[in-house]
Amino acid sequence: MAWICVRTNIGKLLNGYQNQSNSLLKPFKKVNKAQPLTRVQSANISGKALRDPTKKRPTPWPYKEKKYTFLQALFDHTTHRFDENSKIIVVEGPIASGKTEFAKCLAEDLDMLHLPEVTMDMFYINSYNYDLRQLDTLLPESCKSYDVKSFCQNPKHENTARFQIQMYQLRYSQYIDALAHVLSTGQGVVLERCAYSDFVFVETMFKSGYISKGAKSVYYELVKNTITEIMRPHLVIYLDIPVAKVQERIKKRNVSYEVNSKVFTPQYLTTMEEVYKQHYLKDISSHAELLVYDWSEKGDVEVVVEDIERIDFDRFDKNDNKMKDWRMAGEWDWKEARMLYASEKNILMNYFNVPRFDVPELTVSPNEAFVWHKVMNNAPGNKYTLGYNADMGDTGILFKRKLEFCDTK
Repeated sequence: MAWICVRTNIGKLLNGYQNQSNSLLKPFKKVNKAQPLTRVQSANISGKALRDPTKKRPTPWPYKEKKYTFLQALFDHTTHRFDENSKIIVVEGPIASGKTEFAKCLAEDLDMLHLPEVTMDMFYINSYNYDLRQLDTLLPESCKSYDVKSFCQNPKHENTARFQIQMYQLRYSQYIDALAHVLSTGQGVVLERCAYSDFVFVETMFKSGYISKGAKSVYYELVKNTITEIMRPHLVIYLDIPVAKVQERIKKRNVSYEVNSKVFTPQYLTTMEEVYKQHYLKDISSHAELLVYDWSEKGDVEVVVEDIERIDFDRFDKNDNKMKDWRMAGEWDWKEARMLYASEKNILMNYFNVPRFDVPELTVSPNEAFVWHKVMNNAPGNKYTLGYNADMGDTGILFKRKLEFCDTK
């Protein structure tokens, strides 16, 4: 605790000094004399046609391989890497709306990193590319794997609620990675869906009778405990498609478990559309910029880029909710955020440890939990720390530590 206080107090002192040499943020501005000085990210987003191809970003910090600690923050600044495209954009839309294709093209035009939508593969496929779902025959029913395919085939399964909570955890984890990338490299990120929109699925599942009221309450308790720790996106783009068109595209892409599923009924898809438009888009638009497009016949990404280029992300003052998360007093505040997202992610993920034992569909018996841990901890690639599993081909092993499967997620 003492070290945290020291770090914070030194940071406050450094804020004033480091602000003086911050060249790539918009200059200090005041709307009136009573307002304090603040720094915000500057300029409009630029597409490929408007960018200077000779302009290079400063060397990115290798945040995936190297932690960004307090001592390193004293010497490696953050905001000098920012440019007009150092933003987070989230692409939203109903099932089969073409989000992936659109997000890839948009990221390429804006020279941003594209992060595809999370899937349960991220949970079940370990670092050695072994799919843990192969072990389902050794597990009790409550501990077996459950993913989108399982949901489409049996939406009223006891693991449905647990599955959606795990999806929120994955989206939250990915969003932290997106923040770490922007702050460590200066490159913007385009995501497909995010932690902020995950509740759309929970509400739709609840209204369709697939999860209980108790499970829903646990979900929102977790959201309340975690969502305020991250920064909302700069821009949300919603690809709007009528329900009938969604069903048409589901049939066209011919994924068997989707086509044969009893989930994607007009009622289910209409409920999802209503939650999206009446709740998520309404709420997020008060904090981020929002663009909505009729994507029934798809459209031209270049036209969307032109619309994005017209958005002035700097037109808000300190009293506006929009872009509030991205207004910081000084350089050290940006460094604190970068340390949190790039090097202290485990702290944020620990906020999911909210004990609730009053919802049967989210609990397992001690005996079942024992079986699950035994199977998972002896799975290929899960016995020891990454790099120390001889049975998976690791060599040069001198020291190894027994790994608990729960430590890896």
